[in-house]
Amino acid sequence: MTLLKLENIGKRYGDVQALDGVSLSVEPASRTAVVGPSGSGKSTLLRIVAGFEFPDTGRVLFDGRLLADGPAGIPAHKRGIGIVFQDGALFPHLSVADNIAFGFERGAADRARRIADLLDMVELEAAMATRRPHQLSGGQQQRVALARALGRKPRLMLLDEPFSALDTGLRETMRKAVARVLENAGITAILVTHDQTEALSFADQVAVLRGGRLIQAGAPQTLYRQPRDRETALFLGDAVLLPAVAESGFADCALGRVPVDGDHAGKVEIMLRPEQIHIAAGNAPPREGMRVVDVQFGGAVATVAVRLPDASLPPILIRTSGFGLPAPGDTVRLTVAGEAHVFSPVNSLS
Repeated sequence: MTLLKLENIGKRYGDVQALDGVSLSVEPASRTAVVGPSGSGKSTLLRIVAGFEFPDTGRVLFDGRLLADGPAGIPAHKRGIGIVFQDGALFPHLSVADNIAFGFERGAADRARRIADLLDMVELEAAMATRRPHQLSGGQQQRVALARALGRKPRLMLLDEPFSALDTGLRETMRKAVARVLENAGITAILVTHDQTEALSFADQVAVLRGGRLIQAGAPQTLYRQPRDRETALFLGDAVLLPAVAESGFADCALGRVPVDGDHAGKVEIMLRPEQIHIAAGNAPPREGMRVVDVQFGGAVATVAVRLPDASLPPILIRTSGFGLPAPGDTVRLTVAGEAHVFSPVNSLS
């Protein structure tokens, strides 16, 4: 069963095609992350789902109900969809309790109980109900904004880069907390973010937009390990891209013979994630080995740059443990864990 369905959504602003034929389905009680570079159309897509914008073409259906059919549709306040913005958008002159209750129906008899329940749901102490937004940390403000949105009892929650103003450690904590709250409440969520790691760790489904088009949508592991093209591969994380010749489930490349996904033959381009490449124990003879050109220690994880025997290829980056690191100038052997991903056959490789 599909809760939200976008069908061939198109939106233009003057000469700019913000969205071009985007179709996407979102399942109930799932979390979808929409990612893409600046100007890819992700915020426009979220605004169309919310009802702040209407598409030029295409339809938006929510639980079988038609919310938009081209430029005609139901306004935002009648859709029953919650939204949390990047800055929380709290009312500075209202207390936390009054901010949370802002979306309640007028004269709700159980107002105090619902506020207490929502504070508990987003893991805030009841004593914070009387505070004003300026007396809260950034993470606490976002929790209040989430509680306010949850107070409307939405079946769908839209999250517009809600963690981007937080520092790194707090972002991770908030991301986990919000995911937990939404899962416990059985609420479907769509997160718009420019942070690829955030998208991959938060969502059940990741949708990649580029130039207003939906490039690929699927499970996070699928997109990370089997991206549709090299641009998507590089957008979702560091990648080692190598020319190769594929045959019978293997590819011959600068790293030697490696297993590949699928049945391919001929000249191809393969992709490995840096963490798939391991430095074998012990130095290798210079003729057989690959030379370390740089080592960047980063604590638990270090990055090692290794020059391949084929001097026409750039050094590859390997992520490895910070213990037992080789030194620049060492020759090493490399092994590959798992399969390399094969892009479509190429006409020429440089």
